[in-house]
Amino acid sequence: MSEHLSGLKLYQGVGPNSYRVRIFLAEKDMTVPLEHIDFTKGEHRSPAFLKLNSLGQIPVLVFDDGAVITESVAICRTLEALRPATPLFGTDPRTIGRIEMWNRRIEWEIFATIGSVPLHSDPFFKERVAQVPAFAETQRAAVPGKWAWLDREMADGRPYVAGDRFSFADVNGMVAAWLGDVFGMPIPDGLEHVGAWSERVRARPSWNA
Repeated sequence: MSEHLSGLKLYQGVGPNSYRVRIFLAEKDMTVPLEHIDFTKGEHRSPAFLKLNSLGQIPVLVFDDGAVITESVAICRTLEALRPATPLFGTDPRTIGRIEMWNRRIEWEIFATIGSVPLHSDPFFKERVAQVPAFAETQRAAVPGKWAWLDREMADGRPYVAGDRFSFADVNGMVAAWLGDVFGMPIPDGLEHVGAWSERVRARPSWNA
């Protein structure tokens, strides 16, 4: 039975960071009240929202006493502390370290590479960064090699990114795969181990979170 956490509200919307938290909630079988923030209407720039996060970014977790946690990974760690059952960040030192290692590797080697493409080419982000379209193209060209690297790493036969059990590293991998699909950078064909992993995680109910 799903556990509902009262006394919290999650401000979220369309985008990889909100998706990361929603996958996490689904995997933990938790629900919290959701408040949708519509970027197309500029709701992230409203005075009320900027009081919650001066950067105007989602997601934002708000406690009923007004305490605020921003950044998707920090929110997920907070939720895990509130509900330790079904741990996705590990429980013993070695597992915790391995999951964090792979979480960071997925974030910087794959997610950041994919994310740099729209960040430096899509008009939506033109006010966020000084866009360098040439950099976007170099990152797009690098994406297949990043997935091929992960395929070689997973050639030891482990079913999930950090080992035998689904973990937060897989959550981050799912978000990277989804973002690649959205912007025309899917996982390349012919990668046996990553391909099997992709099929495995896409079959999980949380993929549709």
